[in-house]
Amino acid sequence: MPDEAADPSMNTEAFRAFTETPEESAPASKTPLIIGGAVLAVIVVAVILWLAL
Repeated sequence: MPDEAADPSMNTEAFRAFTETPEESAPASKTPLIIGGAVLAVIVVAVILWLAL
């Protein structure tokens, strides 16, 4: 009984198409930038308050 599973390595053209398909990258998340900005804002406010004392 033949194996019906598609094996791209059995056909050179199919294997090349299989290995050359680009992976879709997810768009960059802005969450780290927002968190970094919030932390920087807290530090700046803390320094200003410390200098005002």
